[in-house]
Amino acid sequence: LIIEDITTTTQRPKVEDLDDYLVIFFKMHYRDGTEGGITGEQISLVVGENFVISFREREGDIFNSIKTRIKESKGRIRKMGADYLAYSLLDAVVDNYFISLEDLGERIDDLQEEVLENPEAETMEEILSVRRQLIYLRRSVWPLREVINILSKAEARLIKEETIIYLKDVYDHIIEIIDAIDVYRDMLS
Repeated sequence: LIIEDITTTTQRPKVEDLDDYLVIFFKMHYRDGTEGGITGEQISLVVGENFVISFREREGDIFNSIKTRIKESKGRIRKMGADYLAYSLLDAVVDNYFISLEDLGERIDDLQEEVLENPEAETMEEILSVRRQLIYLRRSVWPLREVINILSKAEARLIKEETIIYLKDVYDHIIEIIDAIDVYRDMLS
């Protein structure tokens, strides 16, 4: 069933605690190459006592800084354990949400100017496009909030006490992202 969930890339973000390991599903978003467009992919993590296995839909460089820190034994990443590595991967993805939001924020600013200076039919289409992207982001971020909440409340046996503080920081970032999405949605209205 876990393999089926990993290969079904339309999973809603969730965490499953299977005693010997955790399985975490979530979405990562990034620019898709079009003007301000974003796209996503599913990431799945299998986290055990002494291992993390990650699955992605596409190749990319989102985790390169983590790989470098592991190779060069920099920071806490080699000392803290598998749960900290899983946190680091989650944190990198959540940080990337801020980049997507920044892009959308710039597009919204441009649209505000356009509406005031020279509104056209294409402006409304662009507003609707940005609104759809915000909804898409919110559908990924909102359930991820619950995933991080479960992990940070020590409900998962494999998450050590010293990692929980870091997960709570990721939770705070997710709340910031949700708040920004809501503000942008209001601006578009």
